[in-house]
Amino acid sequence: VQLVESGGGLVQPGGSLRLSCAASGFTFSSYDMSWYRQAPGKERELVATISSVGGRTNYADSVKGRFTISRDNAKNTVFLQMNSLKPEDTAVYYCKVLRSFRNYWGQGTQVTVSS
Repeated sequence: VQLVESGGGLVQPGGSLRLSCAASGFTFSSYDMSWYRQAPGKERELVATISSVGGRTNYADSVKGRFTISRDNAKNTVFLQMNSLKPEDTAVYYCKVLRSFRNYWGQGTQVTVSS
């Protein structure tokens, strides 16, 4: 299993970023996918989850209405569209899959929201 995130960077408050997570080594379309984030000095927290065929999504209250999770099963990729970014969204963002009772994580991508 390999998960590779990309798309992070420095953005001003109110701006947008789109994160991608390219997956390989498993049948991507059979698994729910999640985005997590971890800010300095804080625990890793769940941001959003999408079901295997994309019909169900769930979001942390802190990002509802601003972030959108989606997936392209033909390209084995999950996305996180982040709008109206705030300084408190600054964190390393990770994608994750639970497979065979084990969590697999990507290496993360840094998102910094600052003026």
